[in-house]
Amino acid sequence: MTTHSPQRSDFRFIHRLRVRWAEVDMQKIVFNPHYAMYLDTAMADYWRALALPYESAMHQLGGDVFLKKMELDYHASARYDDVLEVGLRCQRLGNSSMVFEGAVLREHRPLVTAHLVYVYADAATQRPQPVPAPLRAIMEGFDAGQTMTECVVGSWDTVAAQASVVREAVFVQEQGIGAHMVWDGADAQAVHALVRNRLGQPLGTGRLVSQAPGVGRIGRMAVHRALRGSQVGREVLNALVQASRDRGDHEVMLMAQASAVGFYLRCGFAPRGATFEEAGIAHQEMALALRSEA
Repeated sequence: MTTHSPQRSDFRFIHRLRVRWAEVDMQKIVFNPHYAMYLDTAMADYWRALALPYESAMHQLGGDVFLKKMELDYHASARYDDVLEVGLRCQRLGNSSMVFEGAVLREHRPLVTAHLVYVYADAATQRPQPVPAPLRAIMEGFDAGQTMTECVVGSWDTVAAQASVVREAVFVQEQGIGAHMVWDGADAQAVHALVRNRLGQPLGTGRLVSQAPGVGRIGRMAVHRALRGSQVGREVLNALVQASRDRGDHEVMLMAQASAVGFYLRCGFAPRGATFEEAGIAHQEMALALRSEA
């Protein structure tokens, strides 16, 4: 059982959701078992906050994480259309155990508090095994406020192996774009950005080439599907925009896939001209004026 009432400020990680009609009961309040679902859904997002694509990260680590115990204390009820926040914090890492404190909050008020115990174990036998040192360091580092990713900016020779992994997964396997359109001779002259997590796994990539004198062009932007909606894409984009600014460009432009236009709008880019199709995908030209930071 929880021994105190956690506050929102206790949690670095927060997952937000809105109560759906299907989640309320005849009393017009959230049916009790759904709070367990809220916590479980938040846990999936917790691993993303650690910049870990869960399946590939656990495969690399050689194990998996299993729930052993969940205790909930109910303090008040959520209702249809409430906006809730689910906070999770790792309180303690044992040899194989991971003890979490959780809370479902409405306007910073705890409605439900939780005590969760997970066990790191062999994926096939589910027999407990020690939490790997890299995972332990990542989880402890997250709670200490450390950054979960690093962004490398450099030549194609510097990032080719890992950037190619992301391009292959996103462009070729997911989107069905021909390999001849994914790699070209411009890679050798471009400035590249690569974001990877603390396991060294590549998460996102992009490149910067010259479109015209004083104009940079960003392209080949790709992010691991499990980390979309996180900060990985913005890290890649910010690094390339800064590289364009550093070399004296007054503008940077790109050809955004239609599904990514909203992302680039939030990053300050503006659409220019009509949409067009390339590789069977709708695109929109977008541009950002650069100002000197001097």
